Amino acid sequence: MCEINPLLKGYAEKSILPEYLKNDSGHSLGHVDYVIRRSLSFAQQFEDVNLDMIYAAAVYHDIAHHIDKKIHEKLSAEKFYSDEKMKEFFTESQRLTVKEAIEDHRASSNKVPRSNYGRILSSADRSTDVDDFLRRTHAYTLRHFPCCDENEMIKRAFDHTLEKYGSSGYASHYVEDEEYASFRKDILYILSDPELFSRRYRRVNKL
Repeated sequence: MCEINPLLKGYAEKSILPEYLKNDSGHSLGHVDYVIRRSLSFAQQFEDVNLDMIYAAAVYHDIAHHIDKKIHEKLSAEKFYSDEKMKEFFTESQRLTVKEAIEDHRASSNKVPRSNYGRILSSADRSTDVDDFLRRTHAYTLRHFPCCDENEMIKRAFDHTLEKYGSSGYASHYVEDEEYASFRKDILYILSDPELFSRRYRRVNKL
């Protein structure tokens, strides 16, 4: 596979990625860098995948999270599609595919992504480190639920983790990913005991 178009990468680093500083720390620059890295890695499992399209989808996937977290995938997709600069790098068909991938990436979506690009992005967006996931969850709670006391924060985190990554959780995965398999094993272990989860959450977030 070829490398990312340096003009696309330069534009993204200068004009797109800085907007992630407006998001909470769980969806800021560290997160988008993580998703970019994993997306490009997973692309190797598919034939005839355009790395520039994968990169663009990853770059834009959470850019509108600070605007409205509940529909951020739709707003982020629109930001990509309305960026006139992207017409210099992609055909109309390619732009529509990237837009759909961004719309489809959210874990809570009950639909399978419409393309391999969406499946790659959705899988890349999954957590693979329990402590990092708990820190991101805590940062999200502090930003969006500031009135919660400590016990309420932990209860909310436990319920969210169970709903997303429990044995019947909604988070789907579409690629081979040893990191994610290890994460699932670890997360199910602490979910087996609310007190164990609480101790881990408190330690990780220094409560």
